[in-house]
Amino acid sequence: MAKKKSGPAIIIDCVIAFAFVLALTCFALYYAKIWSIYAVLIVGIVTFTIAYQLWLRIMFGKLTKKLKITHRHWWFKQRFFESWIYKILLVKKWKRKALTYEPELFDLRKNSLEQVANNMSKVETDHWINELISLSTLLFAIPWGLFWIFFAAAVLAMLFDAQFIAIQRFNRPTVLRLIEKRKQKQANAV
Repeated sequence: MAKKKSGPAIIIDCVIAFAFVLALTCFALYYAKIWSIYAVLIVGIVTFTIAYQLWLRIMFGKLTKKLKITHRHWWFKQRFFESWIYKILLVKKWKRKALTYEPELFDLRKNSLEQVANNMSKVETDHWINELISLSTLLFAIPWGLFWIFFAAAVLAMLFDAQFIAIQRFNRPTVLRLIEKRKQKQANAV
């Protein structure tokens, strides 16, 4: 049975399809000299960049799911300055408003706390990879020029992914404390 897609996953798939079709249409109109207005090329480039960024994120996300990533790795340990940054960014106030591509990864009815902590680490890894994908957008300035468009797209995409990194890093210590409390309870019960 096929896994049911979440609302955000469906929205992202639709945005990719729409952006890709619009980009192809704009490129066809512009390069065939049917509608050679510079704005048509810009719309084509922007929508192509959106489709490219989102599609690559999904593809790499599928690849990283196959990796053995655990919250025990040093990279996922909370640093001394992080809680201060999250307070300044008010992460606690806005984190629930962020879209979740696969909410079932964090569902405690379907996953243990340990699995949720590992899923958080995998998702964080995905978003760090997405930061690199964002920078790859700059390579499209080589054939098209227009560095400013690709630079803006890269910065916006990096900011977009940074929110998800912040959410995972903000939430994971809470899950890890719950794991420790359960271990203590079990040890005391014996």
